[in-house]
Amino acid sequence: MKLKIKFGLLGAALLAASASAQAETITLKVEHFLGPQTIQHTTMLGEWCRNIERDSKGRLNCQIYHSMQLGGKPPQLFDQVKDGIADVGWTVAGYSGTRFARLQVFELPFMVQDARAASAAYWQMFESQMKDTDFKDVKILATWVHGPGMLHTNKPVSQPSDLNGMKIRGGSRMVNQLLEKLGAVPVGMPVTAIPESLSKGVIDGATIPWEVTTSLKVPELVKNHTEFDGPADR
Repeated sequence: MKLKIKFGLLGAALLAASASAQAETITLKVEHFLGPQTIQHTTMLGEWCRNIERDSKGRLNCQIYHSMQLGGKPPQLFDQVKDGIADVGWTVAGYSGTRFARLQVFELPFMVQDARAASAAYWQMFESQMKDTDFKDVKILATWVHGPGMLHTNKPVSQPSDLNGMKIRGGSRMVNQLLEKLGAVPVGMPVTAIPESLSKGVIDGATIPWEVTTSLKVPELVKNHTEFDGPADR
């Protein structure tokens, strides 16, 4: 149902500083929009930073800023890296609306069943078509997608008509368009606002992947989790 596209960015300012400071210890400002308890913070970015410090023999280290601690909102992360506010940013391309319109192909409904294959295709597309255009102002470190999206709702959803009138948080413009087509009421909000919105009844459900549900306490707030299987062309 939803496929978020994520990428890491390395600012040009950092590259210039690194070249002129061979013997200095350089601290990278790494920013993302999720909380400090998420695996993206503790494991993914945390382990990446620990590897950098180890492999550089201590010449490079990181200060990770979670929850947009350097200011702004998630859609602004790309520009924060480009402008040197952060050295490295982890964000979601879909949060930028149509700015990276070509990447919306990875968000088409039921387009992706294998996240590994889709991530490889994403990188190939970046290298061949976007490296020197859409992303010419930054250095892309990695691109990937998560697995097929799913619904987490306060009542069962076993067929499309069950979504009629339900207020569902969608993760991107493409997802919101799909939800509207299915009769749901799409609601835009940051992923970090999902727990409070579910608990207060502002929304009836959300489209997020499994890997962020635990840190957001979604399984404690709703009991229905709808996955999609079978051939995507049926």
